[in-house]
Amino acid sequence: MRPIHFISGLPRSGSTLLSALLRQNPRFHAGMSGPVAGLVKGLLEGMAANNEYSVFISDAQRQRILRGVFEQYYGDEFSAQVIFDTNRSWCAQMPLLQTLYPGSRVIACVRDVPWIVDSIERLVQRNKLSPSSIFNYQASHTVYSRADGVAGPGGMLGAAYNSLKEAFYGEHARQLMLVQYESLVSDPRRVLDAVYAFIGEPAFAHDFENVQFDADEFDQKAGTPGLHAIRRTVKAEPRRTVLPPDVFRRFEQDAFWRNRDVLNPHGVQIV
Repeated sequence: MRPIHFISGLPRSGSTLLSALLRQNPRFHAGMSGPVAGLVKGLLEGMAANNEYSVFISDAQRQRILRGVFEQYYGDEFSAQVIFDTNRSWCAQMPLLQTLYPGSRVIACVRDVPWIVDSIERLVQRNKLSPSSIFNYQASHTVYSRADGVAGPGGMLGAAYNSLKEAFYGEHARQLMLVQYESLVSDPRRVLDAVYAFIGEPAFAHDFENVQFDADEFDQKAGTPGLHAIRRTVKAEPRRTVLPPDVFRRFEQDAFWRNRDVLNPHGVQIV
């Protein structure tokens, strides 16, 4: 199997931009969140003890079956020499990933949390005639209930945030790198150099003035046009928040990776 690495982390934090940049390298394949994580989850559950035939499946067989998902999904249709699979759930699967692919690395995209909530809310308000899959296509929410929903344990943000902390403090944290959205858009060359060093690949000259990625069809189906849209030029663009002040303040202290008082026991690299 070709080298495989994983892009994970928080929503609205630059994973699509990072993938769009990485795929400029002809040796790499990277894209938006795909189906592999869901397939792996389904197989793990299908081979669990509640299946009466699980007694016939050894751990070695489970490992081969799960590796087969990656190997068959990224088959001949993908000619790249290095694969990046993207899904926010990978941070919660660090032990599994290191069992299947001991040499793999997980790159987790992060962002100041109030601006994640702001970005989601901005999308919803921009697409007011098209209810989003983020909120089960319901159109009756307020900004407060939407913030509660995405930040809850099962929400788009809350689940990813808990997974990120699990990975950051877990025993496989040395296979984890955090890429801050703020760094990626303000100094993409430095961030990409760090990513290449982290995964042990030779540097590549990326074009930060001509970034391309098209997921319009997927975004339309999700009822959230622009969900994976990126600008052609990588640059930081300050803006005012659309959140009420109390909602914004609610999340201001949640970027634990920025808090110098928070321990980083495994020395996770933060770019």
